[in-house]
Amino acid sequence: MNPPRYKIVFDGQLMPEASLETVKSNLARLFKSDLARIDSLFSGAPVALKRDLDESEADQYLNALQKAGANVRKELDQAANLSLVPTEAETVQAEQAAAQDMTCPKCGHEQAKAAECSACGVIIEKYLARQAQLAEAAPVPTATAPAASPYAPPQASVAEQLPQYSELKVFSVNGRIGRVRYLGWTMAMLLCMLPLMLLFAGASAMSSVLGTPIMGVGVIAMIVIGVFIGVQRLHDMGWSGWLWLLNFVPVIGTVFALLMLIIPGTQGVNRYGPPPPPNSTGVKVLAWLFLLVPVTGIVAAIAIPQYQGYLDRASEYQEQ
Repeated sequence: MNPPRYKIVFDGQLMPEASLETVKSNLARLFKSDLARIDSLFSGAPVALKRDLDESEADQYLNALQKAGANVRKELDQAANLSLVPTEAETVQAEQAAAQDMTCPKCGHEQAKAAECSACGVIIEKYLARQAQLAEAAPVPTATAPAASPYAPPQASVAEQLPQYSELKVFSVNGRIGRVRYLGWTMAMLLCMLPLMLLFAGASAMSSVLGTPIMGVGVIAMIVIGVFIGVQRLHDMGWSGWLWLLNFVPVIGTVFALLMLIIPGTQGVNRYGPPPPPNSTGVKVLAWLFLLVPVTGIVAAIAIPQYQGYLDRASEYQEQ
């Protein structure tokens, strides 16, 4: 008995918390198709994305498409299960019939098995040998590829089209970044803000009218970039980017910010795309700088008062 065959069916439904534009973009990338053809898959009618698959292939397609955000399902492909291969009994019956009767390859006359056709008189074995020679000498015709139907489902292999790493975009809420890159990009943002802070200090010294707009632009830029990299960090953990708003909740925001620094990202592809590329040396250096700044501040806050007290005691001792 032939093993069952399956098909992957999609009716436009999305996985939980997956956005429509992101899913369309993922499908267009996976199937190497344009967005116009991808839009036709979201009409609400069931569409067979792949047919005639064995169970392992169907599970592979199912897993890849669900990770891309499409709520697909696996169903039995009834058309593929209708096998045209004859059964053993039919094969035996056909062999017995072939042993009793034969058809002339030239004129089609049916007769009892013999070396010569009783209707046209051709010697069957010689005729077949001559036809084989003519077939070998004939030029091989060039196959013309049939025109692709605009209604045919994508035929690309989904598992082979997934990129190894996601593309890094600082000014975007799409994509994923890990813990080290999150720290490095945050430190880079703070370093970029230093010239703006110096400009604000100089402008404030001259006029408060100039200093206030400069400071406002800097704060808005930091918030926007912080949202971008924070959402990508949440995507790396497999969480929705809307959870970034928890940073504004008192007490909970402090704990949530620590979780973003501690929890590792998911292994492999998740619903927000492939994993981020490996961290560069520059990113690692910036991440260590970010960690050393608060540690240095704490040490300074403890050491400076102690040193000042030592100087005061030394001064009092000298006066005595």
